[in-house]
Amino acid sequence: MIRPSEALRLIHINWVLVRHGLDEVILATHLLRPVRFLLYLSPGYWLRRNTLPPFPVRIRLALEELGPIFVKFGQILSTRRDLLPGDIADELARLQDAVPPFPGTQARRIIERAYGHPIEEVLDAFDETPMASASIAQVHAASLKSGEQVVVKVLRPDIERVIRRDVGLLYIIARLANRYWKDGRRLRPLDVVRDYEKTILDELDLQREAANAAQLRRNWEGSPLLFVPEVHWELTRKNVLVLERIHGTPVSDVAALRAQGVSMKQLGEQGVEIFFTQVFRDNFFHADMHPGNIFVEPGGRYIAVDFGIVGSLTTEDQRYLAENLLAFFNRDYHRVAELHVESGWVPHTTRVDEFEASIRSVCEPIFNKPLSEISFGHFLLNLFQTARRFDMEIQPQLVLLQKTLLYIEGLGRQLYPELDLWTTAKPFMERWMKEQVGPGAFARKLRKNLPLMSEHAADMPLLLHKVLDDAAHGRLELRWRSDELRQLHQGLRQGQRQI
Repeated sequence: MIRPSEALRLIHINWVLVRHGLDEVILATHLLRPVRFLLYLSPGYWLRRNTLPPFPVRIRLALEELGPIFVKFGQILSTRRDLLPGDIADELARLQDAVPPFPGTQARRIIERAYGHPIEEVLDAFDETPMASASIAQVHAASLKSGEQVVVKVLRPDIERVIRRDVGLLYIIARLANRYWKDGRRLRPLDVVRDYEKTILDELDLQREAANAAQLRRNWEGSPLLFVPEVHWELTRKNVLVLERIHGTPVSDVAALRAQGVSMKQLGEQGVEIFFTQVFRDNFFHADMHPGNIFVEPGGRYIAVDFGIVGSLTTEDQRYLAENLLAFFNRDYHRVAELHVESGWVPHTTRVDEFEASIRSVCEPIFNKPLSEISFGHFLLNLFQTARRFDMEIQPQLVLLQKTLLYIEGLGRQLYPELDLWTTAKPFMERWMKEQVGPGAFARKLRKNLPLMSEHAADMPLLLHKVLDDAAHGRLELRWRSDELRQLHQGLRQGQRQI
């Protein structure tokens, strides 16, 4: 049942779509599809159509007008190139998460409510003019009683209510798509909205972001490659985050970096090394590394900020991803196809030879380019698009990885156009694979599992005796479950009921 507030918001959304010439989106709905032909009979439709910007641009403009929650959703959708045509995904990637700031006096009141004290009792100084403003929060400069410079991130007032209202509307749209869109069940729009809901609600908890920052800081403590600011836990609340203030040059300001004598080649290669280290060594990577969140010290060390979105992979996904990339650059397409089946990314009934042929037809043209021009991100994108034809289910854990990889590639080649990601990444992945399957890996796993093994070792003789005794006296039972047999049993019962 749609609440009145949601109904009004839906009316507003439809009005915005019409204003931006997206009438066909509304008329493509199941309810209005039978009368869609009336639009095409209208002379006004054809006259207006010639003056409108391209369809992807109209979608971007409509999302920007609908507000920050839809902008954020569009940004996430731009990474789902397995769902969208390339031109729409490219246009959505241009969405800017920048909204007008709310008053600094209001930010002050939010902070004082969080601390339960006047702000002067907690901070030595607080600048009410925000340094930056985004859809979820805004950032203010401040200083502690000790004189240390910090930044204070404050959630927007009433933002949770707005988010939950608009996410509820997205669920309504997703259910309609799941019911009436022919690709709905395979592309799982409800799961897409659930992933978005989890991501954006996680961003509302600044203590979670603080924990992400603390974990990244531990992983890179003392590193010459990446600096992560320190969290001031005693001043951090669910809606207020206090971090050490950093000073650096935005990574997008290439002219300023060159003037400081920073090596663009070294900066590009270090960005790739940081990404693969986070993915394969730490299994904990900053998943929102767009240029606005990255700064550079005069010495060339990266500084990361905004830790609301992080990602991780299972050990199996790490290994399959590394093997996929290595097999791809060795042109072992049969192994790439096998890995997709083994990992469960495509159904186990998939014919490996047919899948291999499709992968070869996509990948061979890529090798006509120099290695320095081959994109890891676009390789994964092409691979996933090919796998769609073989009923590959969307892997949410890989979406953040692909998005981050595209960011890193774009950034690295903006800094140093001749950047050869393969030369930088291949030795790293080969070394990681050796560590996973060599004698050292066996020894590490043995040490890790030794306490558990020793805990149960004393019970093994009794368990073995019981199994042998049951077998000798005919009491041993074998219980076997099979999905196929269960489905067959359900089918037979349904057939009996129909008879």
